[in-house]
Amino acid sequence: MVVVTGQNKVSATPDDAMSSSDAEDDFQEPATPTATQAGQALPLLPQQFPEVVPLNVGGMFFTTRLSTLRRYEDTMLAAMFSGRHYIPTDAEGRYFIDRDGTYFGDILNFLRSGDLPPRERVRSVYKEAQYYSIGPLLDNLEDIQPLKGEKVRQAFLGLMPYYKDHLERIIEIAKLRAMQRKARFAKLKVCVFKEEMPITPYECPHFNSLRFERSESETKLFEHHCEVDVSFGPWEAVADVYDLLHCIVTDLSARGITVEHQCIGVCDKHLINHYYCKRPIYEFKITWW
Repeated sequence: MVVVTGQNKVSATPDDAMSSSDAEDDFQEPATPTATQAGQALPLLPQQFPEVVPLNVGGMFFTTRLSTLRRYEDTMLAAMFSGRHYIPTDAEGRYFIDRDGTYFGDILNFLRSGDLPPRERVRSVYKEAQYYSIGPLLDNLEDIQPLKGEKVRQAFLGLMPYYKDHLERIIEIAKLRAMQRKARFAKLKVCVFKEEMPITPYECPHFNSLRFERSESETKLFEHHCEVDVSFGPWEAVADVYDLLHCIVTDLSARGITVEHQCIGVCDKHLINHYYCKRPIYEFKITWW
C-alpha cells in the first residue's frame, strides 16, 4: 500500500527556471518618454500674426495689414498667413518669403485696392500672380494688353500642333551648323505655306472651290516634302504667311536668339501636268554672338 504523505514540491533547476531579472524584463512598464520625444509628439500650435505684418520678400521689405494678405481665401498668401503653416522670420522679425520681391508691391497694390500694373510690367506681374495663385488678378491681367493679344495669337498657333517642335528644330539645326563651321551665324531654309494645294496660273481664280473638289486619290498626287530644313503649314485661318513669320521671329527673339529672314523664292518641284508646288521658301539667318 502506498501512503501519500503530502503534495510533492517541484524544485526548479537552473535550466528550467526563469531568473528574476528575466521576469522583471517581461513585466516592466513602458519607459517614460523624454522631453524631446514628448515635444515631437505634441502638435504645433497655430502661428499667430500681428494685425500689421512686416515682410521680407527676397530681401525687399514690405508692410501690410494681415487682412490684405487674406483678401482672397484661395490664394497662397491667404494659406501662408492662415496660421496653419509656419513662416520663418529674419533677424529683424520680418516674415520671410523666399521669392524675388521686385513685383511684390504690384501684388499688394491689387490686394489693397484692385490696382493693376502698367503695361510694361503686366507679363512679370502675371507670372508672380500665378505663383501666389491669385485668380482675380490673373483674370484682370488676361483682359488687358499684351496678354489679351497673346491669347489671340496662341489661338492661331494652336492650329499648328507641331509649332513648338519646329522652333526647337530651327534652333538645333542652326546651333549644329554654327558649331561645325565654327561660325558666328548659321543659315537654314524654312518653308511657310498657308494652303495645302499647289498654286498655278490655272487655279488661282478658282482656288478655294477647286481645292475641295479633288478626290482623295488625286490629292495624294500633290503631296510632297519641300527640300527645306523645317516646314510650317498648312492652316485654316485669316492670318497669313507673314503673320506666322512674325510669330516665329517673336518667339525666337524671346529666347534671346537673333534672327533675320528673307524670301529666296518658291519650291519649283513639278508635281503633275501643269501643277507645281510654288510654296514660298525663306532663308533664316541666326546669329549666335
